[in-house]
Amino acid sequence: FAAAIVIGITIHEFAHALTAARLGDPTARLAGRLTLNPIAHLDPFGTLMIILVGIGFGKPTPFDPFNLKNPKRDSALISVSGAMSNLILALLLSIPYQIAYFTHSLSPTVAELYSYLSIAIFLNIILALFNLIPIAPLDGFKVLGGLLPKEWYKDWQQMERYGPFILFSLILLNFFGFPLLSSIIFTPAEKIMSFLLP
Repeated sequence: FAAAIVIGITIHEFAHALTAARLGDPTARLAGRLTLNPIAHLDPFGTLMIILVGIGFGKPTPFDPFNLKNPKRDSALISVSGAMSNLILALLLSIPYQIAYFTHSLSPTVAELYSYLSIAIFLNIILALFNLIPIAPLDGFKVLGGLLPKEWYKDWQQMERYGPFILFSLILLNFFGFPLLSSIIFTPAEKIMSFLLP
């Protein structure tokens, strides 16, 4: 579980840094974030929170929209790259299982291996879906902003200040027995999981 968390966060933040660099912003690279070294991406407290209570965070990857040719579009691309990297990793990890399953050659060894790998696959799906929720400071806020018409974009940006309070409220509701946040994440996660590991 801990290894899956570390790998998932590292891939996620590295994808942000790589996409930003490709789009012309060197901020993350200059901050030492264009690396697959987990130490560069893990926030000690955030990682501990994930392991202990299931909700936490990595060290946010910085980028400067003023370095981007199209700040609205490119900010969305940088933001969505993290979630996409987690979904791609989950897909790649599932391929040997799918080959064995669909060729009717699923051996006990492969099944045993995937009793462990399924944790990494599921956590990467969860990490992707959670970050795609369109509430600041999650990536989904900028992703949705990039899809909105220009005349709505400035108004949407004004909503960023309220995001942390909304997100914290959803987390509190979840802990007190109103699982709206869990439903948003786990319902699609289970469907994706059943597709990747039938």
